[in-house]
Amino acid sequence: MPNPPPFWRSKTLKQLTTSEWESLCDGCGKCCLYRLEDDDGSLEATNVACRLLDCKTGGCSNYAKRKEIVPDCIKLTPAVVAKMDWLPATCAYRRVHLGKDLPWWHYLKSGDRDLVHKLGVSVRGKAISELKAGPLEHHIVDWVDDPGPPRPKKKPR
Repeated sequence: MPNPPPFWRSKTLKQLTTSEWESLCDGCGKCCLYRLEDDDGSLEATNVACRLLDCKTGGCSNYAKRKEIVPDCIKLTPAVVAKMDWLPATCAYRRVHLGKDLPWWHYLKSGDRDLVHKLGVSVRGKAISELKAGPLEHHIVDWVDDPGPPRPKKKPR
C-alpha cells in the first residue's frame, strides 16, 4: 500500500491545521528582511532585518508578540500569502500556494532543521539588524531569492 502524500501536497494552505501551518516555516528569516520599492514598482531586497530578528540564529526573538512590538510585521495567512509575490521562491508558504513541493533541504523532507542554515539558504550570518544598518539603500543584495543548492546526487553503491 503506497504512503499517502504529505500534508503540504494534499492540502491547500486554508486546509492546514495550526500546527501544520507553523511547521511549514523553515526558519530562513527572509520574510523579515526589508525591501525597497523602486519608482517603477519593482522591489529590491536588502539584508536589513526587523529589529526582532536574531541575525545570529535567524529566528524571531519574540515571535508570540511580534505584531504588538512591530505593528508593521506581516502575519502570514493564506490570503496574505496569495498577495505576497515578494516572498522568496524557497518560501514553503509560497510554494504550497503555487502547488509546488517543498525544497529537498526543507526540514520536513530532510529531517534536519539546521540544513537551511548549513546550506546558506537562510539569513543567518548574512543579515544586519535595522538598529545597526543605517540607510537601506546601502544594503541591497541579490541572494534573497536564490533557489538554494541542487539536491546532491546519490552516491553509487
